Amino acid sequence: MKISKRNPAISLLLSLIVAGCAGGDISTREKGAGIGALGGAAAGGIIGAAVGRPGVGAAIGGALGL
Repeated sequence: MKISKRNPAISLLLSLIVAGCAGGDISTREKGAGIGALGGAAAGGIIGAAVGRPGVGAAIGGALGL
């Protein structure tokens, strides 16, 4: 069986997602930061798509929204 090089990366990503969800309730400040980051990433992705670089736009928008 051939082992892909992506399997460890996918496993690590899934582990971080599950571990991130293991905490208790989040505060109003944390909710605001999450909403800002997601909104910024969405807006950045749309603007980035207009100039041909949606990934870069989403990354910059998400960082600014945080």
